[in-house]
Amino acid sequence: MSTPRDLMITALDVAPSRPLERGDLSLALAGAEAYDMLRAEVIGLDGERIVPRPGTGLGDRLLDEAVASLVGQVPYESLEDWLWRRGQGLAPAYLAELEQEGGVTWERSRWLPFRGGRAVLADTEERQRAAYRWAADEPVLLALAAAVGIRDEPTAWDPSLTDEAVVTVLAAVHDAVMELEAVRQRRAIEDAAFANVWRGA
Repeated sequence: MSTPRDLMITALDVAPSRPLERGDLSLALAGAEAYDMLRAEVIGLDGERIVPRPGTGLGDRLLDEAVASLVGQVPYESLEDWLWRRGQGLAPAYLAELEQEGGVTWERSRWLPFRGGRAVLADTEERQRAAYRWAADEPVLLALAAAVGIRDEPTAWDPSLTDEAVVTVLAAVHDAVMELEAVRQRRAIEDAAFANVWRGA
């Protein structure tokens, strides 16, 4: 079971509560990778720093890339820094992986998720698994989906989320997405001010 793959499929399969931003989704996918690495016990958290642990491959190319990208020396990398670094371009990478495996095809449309066309999901076992986790209200998948706008934000953490490390990862994803939105808003204000100068406003 791959949480980032399930999140990517869900992003393509479920009508979002607000327009999806590729950067937001990339950050959430990095968070999903961190969750899967925690679950597989190839990492631990020391406060908010990621501590690699000895382990074998996870059987997924992109997850194995995530493991290989970890900083293995003290003082280790903060979870926040790793999310930003690992999340760079991660949504297109997962989309390309699904396409290469035949899980996604492209249909020409005016709606453009990430490229020129509409992504159409094949009826695969992976899609069925992601749909099952979504329908079952699996709390980690729902929290990650809420962070990027696939569903509305919950008013509070799901009480079933009792693992402190998992809650730390989900909170870090939420904070990173909020920070990215603040950056977008600042740029929009700066661009508008610059345009006003050129118009003589």
